[in-house]
Amino acid sequence: MSIYLLKSRFQDLLRPLVGSLAAGGVTANQVTGFAAVVSLAVGLALCLVPMPALFVAIPVWMLLRMGLNAIDGMLAREFGQKSALGGYLNEIGDVISDAALYAPFALVAPFSPAWVGAIVFLATLTELIGVLGVAHGNGRRYDGPMGKSDRAFVFGALGSWIAAAGGMPPWLWWFQPLFCLLLGWTAVKRVTLGLPRQGDR
Repeated sequence: MSIYLLKSRFQDLLRPLVGSLAAGGVTANQVTGFAAVVSLAVGLALCLVPMPALFVAIPVWMLLRMGLNAIDGMLAREFGQKSALGGYLNEIGDVISDAALYAPFALVAPFSPAWVGAIVFLATLTELIGVLGVAHGNGRRYDGPMGKSDRAFVFGALGSWIAAAGGMPPWLWWFQPLFCLLLGWTAVKRVTLGLPRQGDR
């Protein structure tokens, strides 16, 4: 089960807005670039000034970013804006944005730079594996319990916790290995489902 399964309903809500943006000349690549730049700015700001109250920016921006990710995809598919450059920007922008937004959590106990670094690495690996599904004829893979939308929800919730409580309790250290385990599961599932079927080899 993944939050990604709710994507179609989310897109239906955004469709009127997307139509207005397309009519106004906004492009998918502009939306993708904007989302990446703001993600980098939010992550950098929190790394430089890791005050607990400021972590409220994480859930707010995660929600807005999910909307922007849906919007750029709809602009590309439904308004003839698909391009090779857009494909690269979309994947690269997501990986960079995720890393930037997860990084500030390394500065909040009981999380640590090593564990957060492992989470960033595994998150990047899952997206690489997802893209490789296209190369092997089974399409972009979004399977698994910890895809982009799921990670956004979890880190958004953690950001809300930090902002409201002023930090995280010591026992929450276990979230880090658990998160890595779920990311590993996601990677394995994407490899398994992305492999060519026996009859297609």
